[in-house]
Amino acid sequence: MRFCALIFLLLLAFLCLALAQGSYEDCCLKYVKRMKKLNGRMVLSYKRQLVDGGCNIPAIVFVLKKQKQLCADPKQPWVQNIVATVDKRLNGAKHSDAQRKSR
Repeated sequence: MRFCALIFLLLLAFLCLALAQGSYEDCCLKYVKRMKKLNGRMVLSYKRQLVDGGCNIPAIVFVLKKQKQLCADPKQPWVQNIVATVDKRLNGAKHSDAQRKSR
């Protein structure tokens, strides 16, 4: 009886470890240095990666067409320019949608 309980506990422990390994976040591990042709029109959206549990570096993750993702250093001026361009485009689209609905 004790042997069965021990085997059960060992299997349960291995199962917990296996599930924990699959729960890590999808984090950027390094930045792209430069993008020659990357501009605000190619970027559909972006998200900010903060330094926390599994993510070791802050990053801007640009989502491009075909759901391709690029990680960039948020301190770089070219990254800040693209973020501003995308924000302006997305906020302009939301503003124009609100105007159409109010008419």
